[in-house]
Amino acid sequence: MSNDAGIAVLEVGGSHVTAAVVVPGGWTVESVRRTPLDSKTSADRIVAQLGQAAAQLPLANGLALALPGPFDYATGVAWYRGVEKFDSLYGHDLGKSLRELLDLDRVVFVNDAEAFAVGEWTAGTLQGLSRCAGVTIGTGIGTAFLADGRVVRTGDSVPPGGELYRTTFRGKPLEDWISARAILAAYGSAPGVKEIADAARAGEARALEVLVDAFTCLAEALTPWLDRFEVTRVVLGGSISGAFDLVRDVFDFDVTVTEDTEHAAIIGTAAVGYGA
Repeated sequence: MSNDAGIAVLEVGGSHVTAAVVVPGGWTVESVRRTPLDSKTSADRIVAQLGQAAAQLPLANGLALALPGPFDYATGVAWYRGVEKFDSLYGHDLGKSLRELLDLDRVVFVNDAEAFAVGEWTAGTLQGLSRCAGVTIGTGIGTAFLADGRVVRTGDSVPPGGELYRTTFRGKPLEDWISARAILAAYGSAPGVKEIADAARAGEARALEVLVDAFTCLAEALTPWLDRFEVTRVVLGGSISGAFDLVRDVFDFDVTVTEDTEHAAIIGTAAVGYGA
């Protein structure tokens, strides 16, 4: 790997793509450019948007992308269906398309929740911990369980695939209890979770109750897996982690909140993608 060029990273969400360069060693993040992304358009157009973002970066070391699932990260094939974003990519070999478009030999894909956790272990709140976990809370729940910085997806000590969202809680999928959709449904009417959190901080009891209930479900669903995996600390990220100051008392284990989910995910994508 050419250290001079750094590691080119795209952090991809449903409405944005962030292009950045990560310099290994000090793990500094440079040349950050965040642009809108239309995830509901055609496959060709999505590929073009990603290509335009990547073309701004030095690509001597290839390209690493953090993406939400469902996605086959090893083969680069997307399997989005019914998730209201990237549906046109279902069955599409995104790795092949980007390699051809950008004339690259190396394009690496990383699960966005795993990228976040590894970034926190590499240069954030999980540094030095042998058994830890990262949880992202937004449109859904993302999780990653780390043993000495390596993601563990198999075995009895982690949920299926290492993904807590695939479990049920009180007879329903976990995301029916804790997700943007679940919180908005429980509250009744609000433009977003941020507004509910603002109302709670302003003293509205109903808003606080809804948030405490949702995070209590997360804490109870997570605890058995933390015990099995012998986790010593959890870091929360994602848009809804901004409500942590209101709900910290529901957690009876060591939990912290990230300073910047996107920044951590960018570092983690570079670390995972290039085995650094």
